[in-house]
Amino acid sequence: MSLVANTGKLAGRTLFITGASRGIGKAIALKAAKDGANVVIAAKTAEPHPKLPGTIYTAAEEIEALGGKALPCIVDVRDEKQVQSAIDAAVKKFNGIDILVNNASAISLTGTADTEMKKYDLMHTINTRGTFLASKLCLPLLKNSDHAHILNLSPPLNMNPYWFSVHVAYTMAKYGMSMCVLGMSEEFKPLNIGVNALWPRTAIATAAVEMLTGDTSTSRKPEIVSDAAYVMLCKNPKTYTGNFAIDEDVLKQHGIKDMTPYACDPKNADKLLLDGFLEDPAALGQHQYVLSASVRRYHTTAVTRCEKKETEGQIPVLFGTISKVITPELVKNTQAVYQFNVKGKEEGVWHLDLKNGDGGCGQGEPKNPPDATLTMDSTNFADMFAGKLKPTTAFMMGKLKINGDLQKAMKLEKMMKSLKNKV
Repeated sequence: MSLVANTGKLAGRTLFITGASRGIGKAIALKAAKDGANVVIAAKTAEPHPKLPGTIYTAAEEIEALGGKALPCIVDVRDEKQVQSAIDAAVKKFNGIDILVNNASAISLTGTADTEMKKYDLMHTINTRGTFLASKLCLPLLKNSDHAHILNLSPPLNMNPYWFSVHVAYTMAKYGMSMCVLGMSEEFKPLNIGVNALWPRTAIATAAVEMLTGDTSTSRKPEIVSDAAYVMLCKNPKTYTGNFAIDEDVLKQHGIKDMTPYACDPKNADKLLLDGFLEDPAALGQHQYVLSASVRRYHTTAVTRCEKKETEGQIPVLFGTISKVITPELVKNTQAVYQFNVKGKEEGVWHLDLKNGDGGCGQGEPKNPPDATLTMDSTNFADMFAGKLKPTTAFMMGKLKINGDLQKAMKLEKMMKSLKNKV
């Protein structure tokens, strides 16, 4: 659902959008198409993906159905020849390029030890190098436009060490895109080329988010980003440049006060999953325990089942309850071992084995290597297992630090739904 009316300001303009076969990139393309814009769909997806819908050709059909003109181009933004070939094709068909949207991106939310170098290279060559390359090659054409914009889908440059500590490789790659905004906006001012960044305040219901979390009920629709992008791209590039904008803020300044229609589930409009890199007041207080936590080894004995402890507090009681609801079916469906490094008032190490034998939980490190290690404050930990705080929400808000297999860590969310009424 779009809440921003099309004005026709992009009619006849040519947009070169990387990664536009699906998700946010396609949403921006469709919004521009309603103005009668020309869209170059520069993306890799020429053949249907087994799990992700959409190709450059199906996106082209949708664009043209809305009144725009489309040019689907097979482009890997890491390949200079492919990018240049698509630009040449755009010139041949549309006589130039007015707007570049650097949307293509790769993500791996892993810590240093768990980031394979091929993943590191993928993120840096697509996110940072791909953005720089597309901007560099489009520059001669943007110089000739009287409405030249570059828009990068990248976050504000937030120097809080927390955002580096949780996934330094990904942060570096995304910040590389943002640094392109910082530098190019100043460099291209004399050329009247507006260079800006746009980032969502909340999770957006794309296929990638759904694959990662299995749930988009606490996300917003891609249209909130495409509406914000449209507002930004309609502005005068001579005066609107060097901004690190947040979708919600752009729309509020445009006069839209109620964001509820953008929520995938209106019931969760006030419980949305926050995106990363933002200094949200709700998350700020939770960052410090991660930032100040010292690295230490815990020499404790793992046990296979929770036993009653004389220790007072919520955590021992919580694990005592969890031990009663572990079933062979839960072990079969989860297939993961978790280690919990609990901070705060009830500091300690606990484990939950939902992979081996009949499963088990208890105090201390697990007997088998953990698939995921989760670090969080004891209060938030109790809330998470009581169903008051979702793991994905805790992670995105900075309340939860994850090392290891992120997807297995996120399986806790589904598991907790079955535990919520019993814990």
